[in-house]
This record gives sequence, structure tokens and C-alpha cells, in this order.
Amino acid sequence: MEEQKIRVLIAKPGLDGHDRGAKVIARGLRDAGMEVIYTGLRQTPEMVVEAALQEDVDVIGLSILSGAHAALVPRIMSILRENEMGDVPVFLGGIVPNEDAPRMKAEGVVEVFGPGTGMDTIVNAIRQAVAARGKAAGG
Repeated sequence: MEEQKIRVLIAKPGLDGHDRGAKVIARGLRDAGMEVIYTGLRQTPEMVVEAALQEDVDVIGLSILSGAHAALVPRIMSILRENEMGDVPVFLGGIVPNEDAPRMKAEGVVEVFGPGTGMDTIVNAIRQAVAARGKAAGG
């Protein structure tokens, strides 16, 4: 039986208009055998969660370069919990000051990836998070 592909939503919440990095990550995840859904630019937190719900994703990757992570991430995490999706691993990439990473993790983000993070690091983190979720869910 063929192994189920990991479904990853790559989202660009907020007013940030720069998506080159998100597209590079999407391509790298596809090359690693994952199924990637890219939401496009300027998504609201509600739109991100709705897409994750509709697409039945295993992982959410947020790309934020605008500095709005402190407002957007808590809102997205809250909406995920409201929709009984609080167990979906969320990763954050982009421009996030090192001092903000612990707060993002306290909100429920699995890992924060800054510029220059290697694709292998990201792929392995996603695979580990999905495997851990499967074990926690009894799968």
C-alpha cells in the first residue's frame, strides 16, 4: 500500500506582499514528497484556518515577513482551537526576532524557522511533528 503523503498548507497571513520564500519552501516540500496547498498572499487568520479545515491538512506553515506575527499567530492558534484543530502542527517562518520565538512556541507553534534554514531541517521537523501527532492520536 502506498504511503499517504503529508498534506501541508503554506499560508501568507496579513498584509505582507512578499511570497518568494513561501514559494521556495512549497517547492522544497513538494520535492520531498509532500502535498502542498498554497493559499496565496494577504490571507486573514480566518481564511488560513478555513483553508486548513477544507483541505484536511496535516501541517500548517505560516510565512510572515511583516512583523505582524505577534498579532496573527495567536489569532490563528485560537481559531484552530475553536475549530477542534488545535492538534495540527503549526510552523512559522520568515522574519521573527529571536526574542519572539519563545512566545510563538508558547502560543503552540512547533518551530520557528528564520531565513537560511535548510530544507532538510524543515522537512525533518514536519515529518517528526506528523509522526508525533499520529502516535498521540493512536495512529
